[in-house]
Amino acid sequence: MASSLASPSPTSSFIRNKKDLGVSAFPSTSQIAIQKCKKQASKKIVSVMAPQQSQRKPATTGSVKTGMTTTEKILAKASEKPRLSPGDNVWVNVDILMTHDVCGPGSIGIFKKEFGQNAKVWDREKIVIIPDHYIFTSDERANRNVDILRDFCAEQNIKYFYDIKDLSNFKANPDYKGVCHVALAQEGHCRPGEVLLGTDSHTCTAGAFGQFATGIGNTDAGFVLGTGKLLLKVPPTLRFVMDGEMPPYLLAKDLILQIIGEISVAGATYKAMEFVGTTVESLNMEERMTLCNMVVEAGGKNGVVPADSTTFKYLEGKTSLPYEPVYSDAQASYLSEYRFDISKLEPLVAKPHSPDNRALARECKDVKVDRVYIGSCTGGKTEDFLAAAKVF
Repeated sequence: MASSLASPSPTSSFIRNKKDLGVSAFPSTSQIAIQKCKKQASKKIVSVMAPQQSQRKPATTGSVKTGMTTTEKILAKASEKPRLSPGDNVWVNVDILMTHDVCGPGSIGIFKKEFGQNAKVWDREKIVIIPDHYIFTSDERANRNVDILRDFCAEQNIKYFYDIKDLSNFKANPDYKGVCHVALAQEGHCRPGEVLLGTDSHTCTAGAFGQFATGIGNTDAGFVLGTGKLLLKVPPTLRFVMDGEMPPYLLAKDLILQIIGEISVAGATYKAMEFVGTTVESLNMEERMTLCNMVVEAGGKNGVVPADSTTFKYLEGKTSLPYEPVYSDAQASYLSEYRFDISKLEPLVAKPHSPDNRALARECKDVKVDRVYIGSCTGGKTEDFLAAAKVF
């Protein structure tokens, strides 16, 4: 199965087809080259009721291979199926479950209710628990959430619990890792070809590593805690081809705002968003994480960037576990394909009150800014703070 899931050298296929991209430059955000994949379907009715036939003999010409996307391949491997198609419902084996101080107590409560007060989790080394929301506060209820996590991790002997202890003056103990999505990457829990689930909508950030990563609710998380499995529906894939050299004044946030502005906040509802092209290949891992982080703002189930040398280099020294990257087949079927010339893109902003309320930054130059917030799950990575420091 392993050999059928991986395709050689995805990067070379992108470069080989670069001359045929047909990318159009767009001076404004509305003028963008969008190419939709057209599926030809016959409308001719062959038979209302198939006549009875004798048992068909096996074909002698070999099996017909139908291509799969990266997302379909990962879920096929995780469900131990030879192939999957969009709409299939399958039980997948989970590689990593992440929860934090907001949803962790609820997930733990459901786990104990359904599996028993003395039940043990399915794998103490595949659960990552990160307090990162209710911290540096004197609120007793917020602190109680972290206490519940702490007690549960001690009870279950959870290997990866990044505890937070307030040392005063906004200082934390060395074990604390910050924003959960950033910590997952920095601590080596994001690996190509795997399935990572988390009780946070922005768990899709980890798709930057060529894995299937998506957010789930407390009930699902409670079930995963006990079984290590979850029933998932295979999403269709939207493909976003971004080519051209990134101007120095652009960040990945501009790229994803451009996309969301084009397809709307509902344009990728329960769909996978696959990002490819020379521009994507030039991004570092933190910028790829930004790209995947906001697919949920378009309604996406998951985002994914093909793993490459940049991915592998980032993972060096962060994980000792083996992993197997997979890549979309050349004949894979996409619901739609969008193409962008990033070299012509200008800095963008999302105006109130929606991520798809996109505008050019220069169109908002007269807007008075009272306060700037830097951080959180989309912009809380080292590269984001460095970019802000350059501006200041």
